[in-house]
Amino acid sequence: MSDNPFYRLAPFIKEFIYKNRWETLREAQVDACRVLFDTPHHLLIASGTASGKTEAAFFPALTELYERPSGSVGILYIAPLKALINDQFTRLNDLLREGNIPVWHWHGDVPQADKTKLMQKPSGVLQITPESLEGLLMNRPNAIPALFHDLRFIIVDEVHAFMGADRGIQVLSQLARISRMACCHPRRIGLSATLSDYASVTEWLAAGTRESVEVSAPQGGRKLRLSVEHFSFPDARDEVQAEHLERARQAYYGFIYDHTHLKKALVFTNSRTDAEETILEMRRMAAKRGERDVFHVHHGSISAMLREETEAALRQGPGPAVAAATLTLELGIDLGELERVLQLGAPYSCASFVQRLGRSGRRGDAASEMIFVTPEEEDEEAQLPARMPWTLLRAIAVIELYVREKWVEPLNVRQLPVGLLYHQTMSILKSMGEAEPEDLKEAVLSLPSFRGIDPADYDTFMEYMIGMGHIEKMEEGTVLIGLAGEKIVNNFRFYAVFKDDEEHVVYNGTEEIGSITTVPPPGYCFTLAGKLWKIEEVDTRHKAVYVKSSRGKVDTLWLGAGGDVHTRIMAKIREVLGSTALYPYLAPSAAARLERARRLAKESGLLTREVLPAGGDSMFILPWAGSRQFRTLERLLKNNLKGRLGLRSIVPMEPYYMVVAGRTDAETLEEEIIAESTAATDPLSLLGPDEAPYLGKYDEFIPHDLLRKAFSLDGLDVPGLLSVLKEWQRGQ
Repeated sequence: MSDNPFYRLAPFIKEFIYKNRWETLREAQVDACRVLFDTPHHLLIASGTASGKTEAAFFPALTELYERPSGSVGILYIAPLKALINDQFTRLNDLLREGNIPVWHWHGDVPQADKTKLMQKPSGVLQITPESLEGLLMNRPNAIPALFHDLRFIIVDEVHAFMGADRGIQVLSQLARISRMACCHPRRIGLSATLSDYASVTEWLAAGTRESVEVSAPQGGRKLRLSVEHFSFPDARDEVQAEHLERARQAYYGFIYDHTHLKKALVFTNSRTDAEETILEMRRMAAKRGERDVFHVHHGSISAMLREETEAALRQGPGPAVAAATLTLELGIDLGELERVLQLGAPYSCASFVQRLGRSGRRGDAASEMIFVTPEEEDEEAQLPARMPWTLLRAIAVIELYVREKWVEPLNVRQLPVGLLYHQTMSILKSMGEAEPEDLKEAVLSLPSFRGIDPADYDTFMEYMIGMGHIEKMEEGTVLIGLAGEKIVNNFRFYAVFKDDEEHVVYNGTEEIGSITTVPPPGYCFTLAGKLWKIEEVDTRHKAVYVKSSRGKVDTLWLGAGGDVHTRIMAKIREVLGSTALYPYLAPSAAARLERARRLAKESGLLTREVLPAGGDSMFILPWAGSRQFRTLERLLKNNLKGRLGLRSIVPMEPYYMVVAGRTDAETLEEEIIAESTAATDPLSLLGPDEAPYLGKYDEFIPHDLLRKAFSLDGLDVPGLLSVLKEWQRGQ
C-alpha cells in the first residue's frame, strides 16, 4: 500500500478522486508523485491532451501545501492565455474547496478587489500570465518578497507555446528575477502535449538553476479518426465560371455546416478573417434552412465576455454548439465532450496539428476526430508551381509526420534576443527606480537568456539608450528611466513582448463586441463575432468604434500572415508528390486531386530539378526548404547574385517556390546558388550594408550593428540552407 502514491496524497485530493470515480492514477500522475515526493528535481510532463497532466502537477504540489502550509504564495502557475487560466481557475476551485487552500488568478480581466485581497494575505496558488507577472515585477517590486518568499513550485503550462518565442525568454527572466528578489528556490514543473525533443526543453526549464529535470512522457496510444476533404474553387473569368465558383462555395460551406451544426464542434482556421467569414456563412445557411443559430467565433479580437460565452456553450451547454477559432482554443482549455474538430486548410506545423486534434476525444475511450477541409483556388492557366494543391499537400505531410513517425518540430531558442534585452533592461530599471550602471548590467546579463551577450555589446547598447533618452544618466553616475523611456514603459502594452497591432474597440450600444486593427470610415461595414456591422461613429481619441447591426458581405479587418513551415514538412510534401502511396484518410475528392498533382509533377520535372525554366527569361526555384531557409535563399539571391547574374526580379511565394527572371539560365542559376551559399559562411554577408531587419517588438530601440548581428543569427539559417542544397546536389 505504501508504494501506491495515492495513499500519500492529501485527504481532500483522495476525496476528489473518489468523487470523480477514478479507478487508478494515470502514469503521468504516478511519475509526478515519485519525482516531487522523493527527489529534489524539476519535472517535465510531456503527454497527450486529456492525459491528466494538470492533476499530475498539482496533486503532489498541493499535498505539500496541505501538510506544510506556505507563508506566501506556494504555487505559481503561468499560462499563455487568460482563457486557460480561467479554465484552470474553475477546475482548481472545485478541487481546493475542501483543502482550505486559496486559489487566485491575476490578469487584466480580474477585479482589483481580488488582487488586493491576495496582496494583503499572500497564500495558496496564484495563476497568472507572463504579461501580468511583468507588471507585478515592474510596478510592485517591494511586494515581491512578501508574495513569493515561500514559493515552492512554479508550473509552466503549455511549455512549447513559450519556448522558441520571445515570451519564453521573458518567462525565464521573470523566474530568475523572482528567485533573486524573494530569495526563494522553487521547483519547476513544465507541461506540454506536443514535444519530441526533450533535451532542449529540459535545458530551458532548468535554466538558471542547479537542479536537473526529470521527464515523464507516457506514450499511451490514442484512437484517431482522420479524414481530408478537398474543394476546388475555379477561377471565375466569365459568367459560366462564376456560376461554377458560386456552386463550389455553396458546396464548401454546406459541407462545413452539415458536419457541425448538430454537434458540439470546433472549426479551426489559420486566421481571424477565415473564422469570421465561416461563421457569417454558417449563420446565413442556418437562417436559409430555418434552423437554430448555434454558431460562435473565438479569437483574440473578440471581447472577453463573448469568448467566455463561447467556452460555456461548448463546455456546459446541452448542445449543439459550434465555434470557429484560431489558436486561442488550440491550447489546453478543457472544452468537455467535443464530438468533432474541423480544420479549414492545414496547420502550418505538426505541433499545431497535435494540439488541435487533442481538443476532441477527451472523455473515456472516444476517438480524437478531425476532418481537414482544404479549399483550393484552381486556375489551369496559372504558373506551374501555383497549380500544385499546396494546402492539401501540407495537410497530408503533417498527418504522415505525426501519425506515422511521431515527429513534432524541435524548439529553437533565440541566440541573441536583443529586443528582450531592451525590454528586461527597462523593466528591471523601472523596478529598481535608480541604479548604478554596473549593478544594472549585472542584473540583466546574469539572467539565463542573456549570458551569451558580450558585455562590450551591452555597454554600446546602454550608450545608445542614453543617447535616445530612454535612459538618463545622473551627475553622480547612476541611471534611471528617461523621459522617452517613460512613454514606453508606462504604457500597459509594454508588459507584452509579442507584437500586438493597436486596435480600436467595437461597441454595439454599450456592449463590447471585440476589436479591429483597420478602421473604415462611418457608413462602411465589416464582420466581427460572425456578424455584420455598419459603422456609425469612430472615436479616434479613445480608440472606439460604434456600430449597428447590418446585412450584406464585406471583408474583415485584421492584418496578419501565415506561420513558419519546417524543412521536414516541405521534404515530406516532395516525398508525397513523388510517391504512389495511398492514404486511407483521403476522401475521393482529395485522392483524385492528389493523383492529378502527382501526374503534373512527374510530367513537368518538378521533382527532378530545383531550378526549372518557366518560359522567356523566367525560372522557377523550388528549394523544398522550410521558411527560415527559404528566406535565407531569397536574401542570397537578392544581395549576392542579383547584380552578378543580371536578375531583374525575384518574387517569393514562401515557402513553396520563387519566380526569378533575368539574363541567366536555369542550370547556371542552380550552380551559382550552390557555389555562393558554400562561400557565404558569414551570414552578415547576406545583408545589405544599411540593412538591419527587425525580428521582434522592441528591435527598433537596438543599435544598428547589434541588430544586424542578431538578425544574422536568429533571422537567417545558413547551415540549414547548406543542408538543403546538399540534397540538391545528391539529386543531380
